[in-house]
Amino acid sequence: MKNIKLFFLTCLSTLFLQENIGAHDYPFEVSISGEGIQHIVLIPGFGCSGTVWDETVLQYTKQFTCHTLTMAGFSGVEPKSDPSFQAWSDAVADYIAKENLNQPHLIGHSMGGAMVMNIAADYPDLISKIIVVDALPCLAALMNPSFEHEEQPDCSQISSQLLSLSNDQFKAMQHMNIPSLLANESKREQVVEWTLTSDRTTFAEMFCSFSNTDLREKISKITCPSLILLEAPFVHNKANMEAQYTTLKTADIRYAEKGLHFIMYDNPNWYFNQLDNFIFTK
Repeated sequence: MKNIKLFFLTCLSTLFLQENIGAHDYPFEVSISGEGIQHIVLIPGFGCSGTVWDETVLQYTKQFTCHTLTMAGFSGVEPKSDPSFQAWSDAVADYIAKENLNQPHLIGHSMGGAMVMNIAADYPDLISKIIVVDALPCLAALMNPSFEHEEQPDCSQISSQLLSLSNDQFKAMQHMNIPSLLANESKREQVVEWTLTSDRTTFAEMFCSFSNTDLREKISKITCPSLILLEAPFVHNKANMEAQYTTLKTADIRYAEKGLHFIMYDNPNWYFNQLDNFIFTK
């Protein structure tokens, strides 16, 4: 059960759907709003609908065109075969190139934050700036300091554990874990609801793929300005947090004054102040 807790980096929904494009071409759905020349691409975390970014999108649609993703298999979006962390990252980069977004800002939460770093490292010329909301280059290393990436990890135990849960067990586990991720009680039920509409097989495969990801060296390839927003409790483990970002020379690491994993819900004023200062500074 303890391992599965990492799955629940999930999201809230207040539906703000604009225009879906190319859903059959990419392992995600895209919602587009705004008419700005500059673009922002927003990537949610595990089990999340892109509507986790609704308030963020509303904040910036006057100046930007926002492209909000919901990954295939998450929050009711139809799953696609063979999902993986790297394949999804490459697909987002492909979307940016094919849609001619011209060096957008990337914002990602949780697993989406790690994807943002991965994309910026692999495709540095595509990106203008990145904002990472409560994500680390190697989440597994927090629990296992000797963690090493495996070329072909054995995912069978993780998959069996998750897929064997009944719907009631899965829901109960969500309710048990969400208080450690989200302080704002008014948002918790909707967060749980979105995870219940996610595809379990996709959860299992993506958890295995992401838990085997180590970007600590790779982020040295990132050249764009990088804002790293971490939840308030992480300040008490500051040395370990910042050690993960040692090779990211452009990192500006900031710790929220209060709140948990969903910083945009638990501390919105602080969150938007950080984004404004970063986005509008040339």
